[in-house]
Amino acid sequence: MGALPPIRVLSLDGGGMRGTYTATYLDRVAAAFAKRRGVDALDIGAAFDLIVGTSTGGIVACALAAGVPLSQVVSLYSEHGAAIFSRPLPGGIAGLPRDILRRPSALEAGEAVLRAALGKTLGSVTIGEIYAARGIALAVTAVEMSQHHAWVFKTPHFAATNHRDDNTTLVDVCLATSAAPIFRSMAAVKHADAGSDGYNVFVDGGLWSNNPVLVGLIDALDMAAPGQKIEIYSLGTCPMPAGEQIPRDAVHRGLPQWHFGGDAASLAIDAQQFAYDHMAKKLARHLNHPCTVLRFPSDKVPAALIPYLGLDDTRPEAIHALINQARTDADATNSKCAYHATDPEAALICALFETAPARTDPLFARKPTLPSEMKDARDANHEG
Repeated sequence: MGALPPIRVLSLDGGGMRGTYTATYLDRVAAAFAKRRGVDALDIGAAFDLIVGTSTGGIVACALAAGVPLSQVVSLYSEHGAAIFSRPLPGGIAGLPRDILRRPSALEAGEAVLRAALGKTLGSVTIGEIYAARGIALAVTAVEMSQHHAWVFKTPHFAATNHRDDNTTLVDVCLATSAAPIFRSMAAVKHADAGSDGYNVFVDGGLWSNNPVLVGLIDALDMAAPGQKIEIYSLGTCPMPAGEQIPRDAVHRGLPQWHFGGDAASLAIDAQQFAYDHMAKKLARHLNHPCTVLRFPSDKVPAALIPYLGLDDTRPEAIHALINQARTDADATNSKCAYHATDPEAALICALFETAPARTDPLFARKPTLPSEMKDARDANHEG
C-alpha cells in the first residue's frame, strides 16, 4: 500500500468586514493558478479535506465547502456590508443615549439583510447535504448561550458522529458563528428535528477561537490514519498591527476609552491570533504525525491600510483598500511560487493550488473520490 496523501486543512480567522480580504486573496491566488493550468476556475474548497472557520471566516468556509465562487462572497460584503453594520459604535458619551435606543432595531434590520444575502449565496443547503455531495469536512465555531459553552458546527466526517448538526442550514451556521456581541444580533437557530419548536441561541465563535487553527488540528488528528501527514494552511484577515504604548496614568480606562467594548473585541482577536498560531506550531512538534502549520500570507500590513481595518468599517474606500491589498498579497504569493524549489512554504502553497480540481457546479460539484485505502484507514482509526 502506497503512502497516503496528506490531510489538508484550511483554517480561516474571524475579522468582520475584513472577510473581504480573505475571500479576495484566495480568489486571486486561485485565479492565477487556473490561468496557468488552462482551466476556467479552481474549486478551492475541494483542495482541502477539512475547512474550519470562525465568524467571517466561517462564512468564507461555508462558501468554499459549497463550491460557491469567492467573488460572490466579496460581493456580499461590498453590496450589503453597510446595511448589515448600519450603526457604528458611538464615538463618545454624547452619542450613547441615542445608541441605547436605536441599536436593537438596527441590529434586527442588519440580521435580516445578512440572512437574505446568505440565502441568495448559499441557498437552503444543510451541513449534512453538503458533506454527502462534496465530501469536504467542515467545522465552524460559535458559543451556545444557554450554557455559555463552546460549540462547533460539524459535518458528519467521523464514524462516531452523533449527526447533531446534519440538518442545520449553512445560512444558520453563518449567522451563528458571526453573531458578534454589540456589532450583531445573537442568532436564534431552530432545532433541526422535525416537528420541534425548540431553538438554541448563539454568539460569535471569535469569543473563544477567533483563530480556529487548534480546532482544525484536533479534527485532523481524529481524521488521520496512523502516521499520516497533516498540512494546515492558516489564513488571517489582514489584521491591524497589534500593540499600544499606554502611559501609567491612563491605565484606568473607562467605557469611552474602550470604545464601549469594541476595542476589547479587537484586543481579543489580536491576542488569539498570536497565541493559537504558536500553540499549534508547538504541538505539531510532539505529534505522532508529520505536521506542518503554515500561516499565509506572512507579510506585514502596510501603514496606509491601518485606517481601514475596523471590524465594522463598511465605507467604500475601506472595502476597496482591503480588496487592493488582497490582490497585492496574492500577486506576491504567486510570485513566490515561481521559486518554490528553494522556498518550502511556497512549495506547499504551489502544490496545493496545482492539485485543486477545476470548478464545475457551484453548489454540489463532487470532490474527487479519495483513495479507498485512505477511507478504510480512517474508518479503522476512528472505530479503534
